[in-house]
Parts: sequence; structure tokens; C-alpha cells
Amino acid sequence: MAERTDLRHLAPAGRGGQPGGAGRRWPRRPGRSPIPAAGGEARHLGDEHGLGGTARKQWQLVLRRFVRQPRAVLALLVFALLGIGSTVMTATWRYSYTTLTNTIATVGQGGPSLAHPFGVDPIGHDLLAQVMQGTKEDVQTALLVAVISAFIGTTIGALAGFFRGWVDPVLMRFTDFVLAVPLLAILIVLGNVASKQSGSWLWVAIIIGVLAWTYVARLVRADFLSLRERDFVEAARAIGASNRRIIVRHLLPNAIGPIIVNATLTVANAIILESTLSYLGLGIQPPDVSLGTLVASGQGDATTFWWLFVFPAAFIVVLVLSINFIGDGLREAFDPRKTRVRA
Repeated sequence: MAERTDLRHLAPAGRGGQPGGAGRRWPRRPGRSPIPAAGGEARHLGDEHGLGGTARKQWQLVLRRFVRQPRAVLALLVFALLGIGSTVMTATWRYSYTTLTNTIATVGQGGPSLAHPFGVDPIGHDLLAQVMQGTKEDVQTALLVAVISAFIGTTIGALAGFFRGWVDPVLMRFTDFVLAVPLLAILIVLGNVASKQSGSWLWVAIIIGVLAWTYVARLVRADFLSLRERDFVEAARAIGASNRRIIVRHLLPNAIGPIIVNATLTVANAIILESTLSYLGLGIQPPDVSLGTLVASGQGDATTFWWLFVFPAAFIVVLVLSINFIGDGLREAFDPRKTRVRA
């Protein structure tokens, strides 16, 4: 029978000089931290070349998931191009949206040309200048609506979901009341009053914003009802954190995903609502123009001067579709059920 070879002398010495044992220290790999990161993944602090790094954070994961959706990225580029391009064009185009040119739209002339890429109207306005001005008005109106509605909805939803008690039923019954009132009817009444007073895009945005916050409030409340029972909230209470700090520093960052997605979709709804009000003559008033007013003024001549109707309507469709695609991409990116991005 072969004699066994004693290999214990080759093992690293532990505590007390004994080979092996619970106290032995194995050589550590350079550039790796022995402390695991959250979720069981090791946090890479550096390597042998001195190039340190950190684990991907939530926003990096969201960005990675978003850019992997070509349709959403393309929609974001289109929306940015329309928003920035309309602002630049209104400042640099050789015609203003109020300028009367020497060309007027008549049968057989006034259509798209090199001098007027979108044609002119029967009065002589350059349609490209008017469409760019209308796009700028619609985009800034919709963005302001999204900010106002997200702020009001987040505030009401956070208070209702965190404090509960009598605060929750009072705020939610108020939210249900606003939901039960026909939004378009209220906008028509308030838009009629605002159009007589000012008719600027700012008042239109404020009116739509103070009435379009209900869905954000319900989403935030639902998230807060779930988050307020988590262990990290109990830990924050145990160390003496105030309610305001818990809401702002701990709960809101965890509910930011639904807020951003809903705010994005609110932009699309705001463009449709503003165009509807302007189409009815209750939104942005002359001399300002919006895509809705251009569609309203061009629909009567759609069979004769097709460009007066087609270009403004096409810009509305492109804006709304791009925002909806962006919202779909953000919803996929913020979905916690998606698999984590591999390093």
C-alpha cells in the first residue's frame, strides 16, 4: 500500500503558528474589496493599474436600459430637435411669424418652394415661420404643464400616502372630485376667461397644469403606501429623522420612476389639450400662434391650399407620437422587473 505524503507543512500558518485553522489568512487579490456591495455583488474599488471604479447606480442602469431601445432614443432625438430647432428657427429665420411677404397663396401659387419651404397663407405669412413659432409655443406650454402637474400631484400624493389618518381620505376625496369633473368642459370655461384677459401660452399652461395632476397624485400615493412600511423607513425613524426628511430623502427618490413616466405622458396630453383649446379659439390668441390655431385656420382651405393644414397637423402628430414613445421607453427603463445590466 502506498505511503501517504503529509502536506500539512505546505498550508499557510494560522494563529499560534499552527498550520491551517480558522484564523489563517489567505493572500488577497489586488484591486478587490472583501466587502460585498448591496445585492450580493462585489464592489470593484480598483485594480492593479490604479484605475478605480464603483458599481453601477440606479440611474446608470436606467440610462443603459433606455439607450438600448432604439425607438425611444429616436423619439427623444426628434422631440429635442423639434423643441430646440423651433426656438433657433424663430430667432434666425429671415421671416417672422407676423411678417407679411410679397407672396400670397392663390390658386396655382403660394405652395412650398425654396423661398417658402412650407408655403404661405392667403394673407402672405410664411408658414414655416408660423409652424416653428407654434411648435415652440406648444412645447414650452406642455413642459410647463408637466412641471406644474407633477409638483401638485407629487405633493398631494406624498402627503396622502405618508400620513394617512384623516389626511389621506380628505386629499383623495378631493382628487376624486377633480377626476369626476369633465376636464375639457372646465378648460373651455377657464380658457374662455383667460383668453379674454391675456390669451398667452403662460395662462393656458397654468390652467391645464392645475387640473392635470390627479393621476400623478394617485400613483405617488400608491407608491408611498408601499414604501412607508419598508425597513429603511423604520430605520430612519429610529435614528430620529423628521417626516420631512424621510419624505424628501428616502421616499421620493424611490418613487421618482412613476413620476417621470407620468410627467412625460402629461406633456403629450398637454399638447393635445392646448391644440384643442386653440382650435376652439379659447387658447393662445393672435398675434401669437400655436399649432392648434394654424390647424383651425387652415382646415377651411385644406382642399385648395393643402399645406396650410397638412404641415401644422403633421407637427402635432409627430410631437405627440415622439413623447409617447419616450414615455414607453422610460417605463421599460424604470421597470424593476427587468434583468440587471451585466458588467
